[in-house]
Amino acid sequence: MHRTVIVTGSTSGIGLAIARAFANDGCNIMLNGFGLEHEIEDTRLLMEAESGTRVLYHPADMTKPDEIADLIKTANEKLGSVDILINNAGVQHVAPLEEFPTEKWNQIIAINLTSSFHTMHAVIPLMKAAGKGRIINIASAHGLVASPYKSAYVAAKHGIIGLTKSAALELAETGITVNAICPGYVLTSLLEKQIPDTAKARGISEDEVKNDVLLRLQATKEFVKAADIAATAIFLASDAAKQITGTHISIDGGWTAQ
Repeated sequence: MHRTVIVTGSTSGIGLAIARAFANDGCNIMLNGFGLEHEIEDTRLLMEAESGTRVLYHPADMTKPDEIADLIKTANEKLGSVDILINNAGVQHVAPLEEFPTEKWNQIIAINLTSSFHTMHAVIPLMKAAGKGRIINIASAHGLVASPYKSAYVAAKHGIIGLTKSAALELAETGITVNAICPGYVLTSLLEKQIPDTAKARGISEDEVKNDVLLRLQATKEFVKAADIAATAIFLASDAAKQITGTHISIDGGWTAQ
């Protein structure tokens, strides 16, 4: 029997890489996220063809608890179980604290932190009934250390680490593990689009943005690959990781070692 995996924010970037990895590992997948309808459908069909597993899509808005609950319910009903939940959805906004727009703060906290409460709130009873489960929260190096001008994101990701630990302790005797992955900078299309604007704003070259701004704290001077994050999630969802709970794994090129 195929395990079922829900990955929030999985129509692009890190989330899509994680979803593809689990599909290729023999899991049924529930995709979630925003994007053009035909592009999401093309992605869904391609994943099914490549993996031979079932791949569905649910458009739940991660700021709306009722839609999040329906995401979990639909996955359980249509795919037969929810064995693995991966909370990946996230947004970012950069501004000084005193200029930070209230609506952006609320949006980031809702999507990057509170949505994980709602997904876990809905999925834990299902996993408890099954006597097993894996919850993997995609946090960030910013869940462990801070950077200026990212107050909402840093607060949300620190919150995810705390939520992970608390849930792991509550579920320690249920067969359900809860862990976080803390990536450094990943060269996603979203990040790539910011590089020219950052170069223009700072009056430096795009290479300087990569090396002196983005990779300044990553000791390896290399971007993290989405495939590395996906492989770590696969490991955390395996039987080999059944005694790993309530912790985080950093994939940050040495950033948080400093």
